[in-house]
Amino acid sequence: NAVVFPNKISTEQQSLILVKRLLAVAVSCITYLRGIFPESAYGTRYLDDLCVKILREDKNCPGSTQLVKWMLGCYDALQKKYVSLDYSLNVLKHSNYCICLQTITECYHFKFKYTHNGPLLDFSSKNKRTDSTITCADTKKASILLLRKIYVLMQNLGPLPNNVCLTMKLFYYDEVTPPDYQPPGFKEGECEGMIFEGEPLYLNVGEVPTPFHMLKVKVTTEKQRMENVDKSILKQGDTNVPLQVLRLDKDDTEE
Repeated sequence: NAVVFPNKISTEQQSLILVKRLLAVAVSCITYLRGIFPESAYGTRYLDDLCVKILREDKNCPGSTQLVKWMLGCYDALQKKYVSLDYSLNVLKHSNYCICLQTITECYHFKFKYTHNGPLLDFSSKNKRTDSTITCADTKKASILLLRKIYVLMQNLGPLPNNVCLTMKLFYYDEVTPPDYQPPGFKEGECEGMIFEGEPLYLNVGEVPTPFHMLKVKVTTEKQRMENVDKSILKQGDTNVPLQVLRLDKDDTEE
């Protein structure tokens, strides 16, 4: 029942396992705390001393089974280093799928950087490090902080509409991804029209570095949902505050 952080990350495979694990925990936390699936769709695990809920296949909840399959497809693309400039989990107002215009209520972006023979993205950070200086302690500290931020943010967002659905999109590095590649559970995207409900607010939740990968999490939500949040949890620069989300610059080159 316990998931322990590795004592060392000396190989790319060890790093990949950790990134997959963090992605699973993050997506599970988001869907659990937003009330997307029933309690029966989750198991309880301990990430060292942090209790987390993990999504699992539940025959009584086809939606959770589908999301688990999507996650496995994402793992396939991650292992091949095809994904991702952007891996997004979108919460939409439920609509007829024949209509190609979808209204997004919340969007969760998981961005990946690869080093060592993989595509590179420059995730600008105030605390830039070279890959050789990233230790297991750095990775563990960043992982715990990221999950705590997600917990606090989810608990402070306004309630979702009663009728919502999930979509998941993968974006690829064109220069390395075969044109006909689609991971298990995915197909080529057809929906071009997506609009955001209300005025969007872009939040940079955090990032986790390893010597071989970088996982960065961003959230887009309605500005009105955040206006009622205690401003102290949005405070920057205080390491004692569990949530330090930053509003992104509109001219952020990464975007």
